[in-house]
Amino acid sequence: MNADRRWQPALALVLLAAAGTFALTMGTRQTMGLFLGNLNTATGLGIASISLAFAFGQLWWGLTQPFAGALADRHGAAPVLVVGCCLVALGTFLTPLMSTTAGLIFAIGVLSAGGAGMAGPSVLMAATTRLVPADKRGLATGVVNAGGSFGQFALAPVAALLITSVGWMSAMQLMGLLVLLALPAAWVLRGTAAPAGSAPVAPPLPVKQALRQALALPGFRLLAAGFFVSGFHVAFLATHLPGLVAQCGLSTQVAAWSLALLGLFNIVGSLAMGWAVGRWRMKSLLALVYTVRGVAVLLFLLAPKTALVMLVFSAVMGVTFLSTVPPTAGLVAKFFGPANMAMLFGVVMLTHQIGGFLGAWLGGQVFAATQAYDLVLWADAALAFAAALIHLPIREAAPRPRVLQATT
Repeated sequence: MNADRRWQPALALVLLAAAGTFALTMGTRQTMGLFLGNLNTATGLGIASISLAFAFGQLWWGLTQPFAGALADRHGAAPVLVVGCCLVALGTFLTPLMSTTAGLIFAIGVLSAGGAGMAGPSVLMAATTRLVPADKRGLATGVVNAGGSFGQFALAPVAALLITSVGWMSAMQLMGLLVLLALPAAWVLRGTAAPAGSAPVAPPLPVKQALRQALALPGFRLLAAGFFVSGFHVAFLATHLPGLVAQCGLSTQVAAWSLALLGLFNIVGSLAMGWAVGRWRMKSLLALVYTVRGVAVLLFLLAPKTALVMLVFSAVMGVTFLSTVPPTAGLVAKFFGPANMAMLFGVVMLTHQIGGFLGAWLGGQVFAATQAYDLVLWADAALAFAAALIHLPIREAAPRPRVLQATT
């Protein structure tokens, strides 16, 4: 009991550091949709070209995470997080200075998105999993995930206020500098030792061996396929929700509040899911989330497009927005343990971001061709129901001990 009490302040500090970092990196990236119209006006490149930069960022964010995770597994989270935060700040600061598609891809897609991948969920959740007791991991991942949602909720109105007060260019650069506030968190998350009373963490396996054994597990492949759909949903809304609001004839303030509600209710969804993963089967929770998404999109398509409908839709989607992350991370940890989790969860995040690339890019392409997002929303609903079915065959029991055991 005394050891548990001594651990509580350390647990709170770990969660604050990880959730705070995710709040700043994700919150900054998720507000970029508010700048899309201004970027288009300033550069004259067209929504389709600018959407390509955002879409490449979704893909690059995913591509960096397995490599960042492998580095964090071997050398600790701290140096990876420091470099990641600095890259997010640099890329966001440089974005308003770019006037070509290639320049936007470099600033948004390579620097900012790559940095956010290094300081993203695979590294943060793996660091948290190592530093908290096993019975607190589900709740901890929910809290960290909620941090990203809180960042979106808190920073979307800030970005909108800065745009109106100092102009969009200065506003974007100030948003980039805010990310540097996360640097002290790297010191808190530097440790790799398990807390007292927890089973010691085995040393990580070589990357090729861990990846080969993970890909041989059917449940891991199904989990990655479902997370692909989640990425499609998240990236489409993060990039094009302001455009969807404008298509409905609603104001910029409605767009800002829609993004804010997406983040606010994602906090609720993330915390609720963090609590639920210790009580119900994680695959069933994932199937439920995707079903709710599909129903919400269908109802939105059929409803009149008023401000109230838009805000309610954003709130409902917010509950499901990133609530897929705690059970997905929980299943990866349950299957394989924490030793290689940063790299393996990074692989799952890569499939998420491949879906994200398609969601952001196709959203721009469809809008450019039809001046509406309806076709993407219908695809959104169909994919959601497919993802719900994909998770049902997953065997949630941990694999045999031979999985992810070092060969001799």
